Amino acid sequence: MLNVPSQSFPAPSSQQRVASGGRSKVPLKQGRSLMDWIRLTKSGKDLTGLKGRLFEITEEELQKHNKKDDCWICIRGFVYNVSPYMEYHPGGEDELMRAAGSDGTDLFDQVHRWVNYESMLKECLVGKMAVKLISKDYHEEKKVLNGMLPKSQVTDTLAREGPISPSYDWFQTESLVTIIIYTKQKGMNLDSVIVDYQYDSFRAETIIKDHSYLIHMELFREIQEDFSVRVVANVGKIEIDLKKKEHTSWKHLGRALENHNSLIPRKDTGTEIVKPYTPVSHSLLSELTEPVLPNNKYIYFLIKIYPAGLFTPELDHLRIGDFVSVSSPEGNFKISQFQELEDLFLLAAGTGFTPMVKILNYALTNIPSLRKVKLMFFNKTEDDIIWRSQLENLAFKDKRYDVEFVLSAPTSEWTGKQGHISPALVSEFLKRSLDKSKVLICICGPTPFTEQGIR
Repeated sequence: MLNVPSQSFPAPSSQQRVASGGRSKVPLKQGRSLMDWIRLTKSGKDLTGLKGRLFEITEEELQKHNKKDDCWICIRGFVYNVSPYMEYHPGGEDELMRAAGSDGTDLFDQVHRWVNYESMLKECLVGKMAVKLISKDYHEEKKVLNGMLPKSQVTDTLAREGPISPSYDWFQTESLVTIIIYTKQKGMNLDSVIVDYQYDSFRAETIIKDHSYLIHMELFREIQEDFSVRVVANVGKIEIDLKKKEHTSWKHLGRALENHNSLIPRKDTGTEIVKPYTPVSHSLLSELTEPVLPNNKYIYFLIKIYPAGLFTPELDHLRIGDFVSVSSPEGNFKISQFQELEDLFLLAAGTGFTPMVKILNYALTNIPSLRKVKLMFFNKTEDDIIWRSQLENLAFKDKRYDVEFVLSAPTSEWTGKQGHISPALVSEFLKRSLDKSKVLICICGPTPFTEQGIR
């Protein structure tokens, strides 16, 4: 997001309006363009030299880092190591050195206030300036920084090994709160992180060998329900971005709840794992109608068991009489989209087929205007095709419906379509029954599949 000023741009007093040539720029070396810098920041390289940790920075500590090969600058309370950025800066190294080892906020605002430095320098973030407070009781100086766990100065801390137990920090921008977990373990991946947010309670569990590290808080303010998780595997750093509902400053991260900031043996965690699943019908075939059951107390799910997964092996070992918790239904799909529908196209991959079950049943039973329903079902092998016989029998019984199977790793005997979702496959599949027919396209599967399908 670009922070564009409300007045005319550039502003009348801006350096970009100085003389006819604008603000002077320095010719950059080959391989030092903006795109080269973006590629570098996404490479996973440690640009701060601090192994992914954040620190509270005193004024005395900031002043020590005032050389080209060790240059820290403070902007709006956040401290960045800009040494790696020196050769990429369009204004040249000397311009950056004007703020070396000091607070460069005023200088930054004078020259290019509209630049989104938070995004450009995110991987160079060293930490946040410590806030000086005077204790009313003891009149001694204290340094306070909400969310920043390391308490000693950077120079002293780097000289010794970090703690064995994981730790966490947090910082915020206008629209985001970022929680950073330092596991001190290489080889971490997204499967090791379970994040849940319900009723203002935020819970992040990081699985480290046979232990779980928990972040469990009632957050200071509400957040949106979509958040992102990134893992820097080579340093074991986990970043969780939370989107604020209101773009206001948080005074602190929130109130600690049970087992917050604790490393617990997994057998003692009582770990709650939450997974979304789509209820399905009992069958696709009309003669196999769902039985009449008392009090609507049966729900059908179609779940693939992953032997190395966190959730499905536990579910697979449940016995009749065991309990699982089921939430209220979630989602925003509206049946009104089916009104006067003529052509329905369904694209599914793997277990992304499950939402299509009830869509197929409802569409073929309740939409009199429907002319055609087509399902393109992507799988790896023939053995992976869910409900293949029912899908083929349904096509035989209802002439409005047709199914195509596409395999990415077929045997030599396979005579059907092969490959992954592509413009060629989709354009051939999406053919209307009439030139101006009303069309609905539904797609579900792994994220790369859905993103490619949408494109």
